[in-house]
Amino acid sequence: MTPADVFRWGMAGAGGVAVIGVALAAVWAVRGILVLVLVALFAAVSLDPAVRWLVRHRVHRPYAVMIILVVVLGLVALLFAGIGPPLVRQAGQLSTDLPRYIDDLDERSRAFRDLSARYGLGDRLNDLAASVPEKVGTSLLSLFRTFLGVLAAALTVLVLALYFLADMPRLRRRVQLMAPDRHRERTRRIVDVVVDKVGSYMIGNLVISLIAGVVAYVGLLVLGIPFALPLALIVAVTDLIPLVGATLGTAVCGLVAAITAGLWPAAVGIVVWLLIYQQIENYVIVPKVMKQSLDMPALEVLLASLLGAGLLGLVGALMAIPIAATFRAIHAELRTPLPPEHVPGTDHDSEADPAGTQ
Repeated sequence: MTPADVFRWGMAGAGGVAVIGVALAAVWAVRGILVLVLVALFAAVSLDPAVRWLVRHRVHRPYAVMIILVVVLGLVALLFAGIGPPLVRQAGQLSTDLPRYIDDLDERSRAFRDLSARYGLGDRLNDLAASVPEKVGTSLLSLFRTFLGVLAAALTVLVLALYFLADMPRLRRRVQLMAPDRHRERTRRIVDVVVDKVGSYMIGNLVISLIAGVVAYVGLLVLGIPFALPLALIVAVTDLIPLVGATLGTAVCGLVAAITAGLWPAAVGIVVWLLIYQQIENYVIVPKVMKQSLDMPALEVLLASLLGAGLLGLVGALMAIPIAATFRAIHAELRTPLPPEHVPGTDHDSEADPAGTQ
């Protein structure tokens, strides 16, 4: 190679690296929008089974999409109208009354009094609880900004999800047509598996989370534990996190119950109640609701959830499992050998010639 050839190859390599660097920088700059697009796509895939059910019952797809949209928005509005005011009231009471409950622990619990005298636990909890109202008051502006940001993101996701839902059949066909002719049938199978499994998983996970929140709310009311509604909402949200979410919600309920209502029977009772429900959920509810959903080992589920939570928080933990299952389905499909390509002049042609000569 001449020095000119070396220079040309070096410039080509440097140009390729520069192009890749610019592309990665562009993706990083718009990562927030890409996350919203991904969330909207998951929302559309989750609602697509309901839209297809309406289509099978002779409802045109645009009308089916609008019906599902109205139903979803109606349910959300009813949810906020029903639990919004008491949730805000109880959450405010929790932040203001928590210091008083901690002060009363010394009188109500001898074990806590000993721990407080030995390790200064009461003073630390008092300092933490006393700082809650101050932090809430000083961060009202940032909370308002966060609310506006969440509202704008929700509207963006809603609009994008509508477009994805309306155009879902065409998107599926386009993905299939992007593959070479020989791989299109395999691509179709992968897309069908991903859409069906992801949709059933997302809907099933929301149903199970709703059941967990209702069960927790009933147990909190029966045991007379204050702030039942926000605690039940915490259980419902944490139950969305696979494997560890239910345990986290149980721990929060047990801790708040021990502070506000005493260790026995409130804290012990709610922990036992939620642990019993977890067993029923794991062995009865989940197999029934998720019977058509994703089939992944527990270790893969845990690792995917941790990675997703580390990248995008709760949303990442929810989307990580379907994404991991997508790669698992692609890997399983790629291990299946393709049928041999047709070679002209072989079996089919040799059988067709005698038929034509007779």
